Amino acid sequence: MNLSGRLPVKKIKIAIVGIGNCASSLIQGIEYYKDKNNNDAIGLMHWDIGGYKPYDIEVVAAFDIDKRKVGKDISQAIFELPNCTKIICDKIPLTGVKVMMGNILDGISEHMENYDSEYTFSPSDKKESTKEEIINILKESGVEILLNYIPVGSEKAARFYAECALDAGIAFINNIPVFIASDQVWADRFKEKGLPIIGDDVKAQLGATITHRALTDLFNKRGVKLERTYQLNTGGNTDFLNMLNRTRLSSKKTSKTEAVQSVLDERLEDRNIHIGPSDYVPWQKDNKVCFIRMEGKLFGDIPMELELRLSVEDSPNSAGVGIDAIRCCKLGLERGIGGVLYSPSSYFMKHPPRQYSDDEAYLMTEEFISGKREY
Repeated sequence: MNLSGRLPVKKIKIAIVGIGNCASSLIQGIEYYKDKNNNDAIGLMHWDIGGYKPYDIEVVAAFDIDKRKVGKDISQAIFELPNCTKIICDKIPLTGVKVMMGNILDGISEHMENYDSEYTFSPSDKKESTKEEIINILKESGVEILLNYIPVGSEKAARFYAECALDAGIAFINNIPVFIASDQVWADRFKEKGLPIIGDDVKAQLGATITHRALTDLFNKRGVKLERTYQLNTGGNTDFLNMLNRTRLSSKKTSKTEAVQSVLDERLEDRNIHIGPSDYVPWQKDNKVCFIRMEGKLFGDIPMELELRLSVEDSPNSAGVGIDAIRCCKLGLERGIGGVLYSPSSYFMKHPPRQYSDDEAYLMTEEFISGKREY
């Protein structure tokens, strides 16, 4: 037993691809909760999952393509520009884990080269790591789970890192809207290798999509016919800047729209539902502002309207979900489950392979954690 009085627990060793705001919030959160306990751990959905606490997660490898981050200890790299999320833990000890140069592929949108480096990437001049080099790093570091946090629209890069996970024999959590877990071919490949995967496109703890889903479900349950709706989002981080390139948005719009459509008894026609990022406002930084409008009919065909404005710090809003996803993925590894972890995916992700209501997904995930549900 250590000085804190708790039995030592083996660390969950993870690697992260994309050391942006989301990775920064996740790493800060792991350190932040080291001084907490179950009674004062505000902001977590679960304090304990399978005996693992938030601080039992250890980052042992990291990859990025920005020269301000590559080569630096990850404890320093997470505070480099263009990262701009709020700092919740500024005293993170050196880890000895250097950010390695990744593989670029389609990880940078061309239009971002026209922006000041304060707001966008500064591509590293270091030689890109090959697939073999990345796999060797993953194996040598003892990584168990690889987290994908690269930019929206990085279709080739996302599949490249999923391949690296398969070849390295590790689990994969796909936090972006490129369809890996929800693609049957990829799901089968992870199942064949006996490796768990959670995906796709991480939900916020309490963000635009989960709020929109909850309201849509409420309309259903209260007998209100939803006729049309929109969700407009603005933000000032590199995610929103990246999404100004509309050609990179196809899977993102599909993911967010399907998350809402899936809780309707009767799907809306495409012209009556619009969900997606609207604009990039630099001074908002990592603050995301969401506007939701819903129009429907009440008793006697009486019209009603609902409008809502939600303001959240975008990246920390996903970090707690990430911490839970990591620990559930570790349970999948311990239990020898290969393929998609359907319950955690349905609760933590916008575009899981199987959509359930949030109430169902919550109960399924609780059963998975307790061991009552296999996957």
